[in-house]
Amino acid sequence: MMPSTCTLPTADRPLRLAEFDGLFAEAVQSVTRPDQTRLRLDLVFSPENAARTADLVARETGCCSFFTFTLTVADGRLVLEVAVPPEQAGILDALQTRAATRKGSPDDPSA
Repeated sequence: MMPSTCTLPTADRPLRLAEFDGLFAEAVQSVTRPDQTRLRLDLVFSPENAARTADLVARETGCCSFFTFTLTVADGRLVLEVAVPPEQAGILDALQTRAATRKGSPDDPSA
């Protein structure tokens, strides 16, 4: 569910969700939650995944400014950290659940 502070048009939301689901299914190796307001996704290292992730999160911050995304490429690793203010922790819960249930399932991203 998109928070009321999201400015992405309603018609575009399923497409954006599908983009995240595709990324989760094809690139996420592990999902961890360092604390209530931060989520860490270890991604398959590749220039393509780095570019795809950067593009997706840049567009997401354009409509949901409460997200803070940090993409780190170092030592052969690709890590996406997602942070939200405490009042948006429920959105991070949902994102964590989607990432964890879809990771590694490229044949069925709706699983």
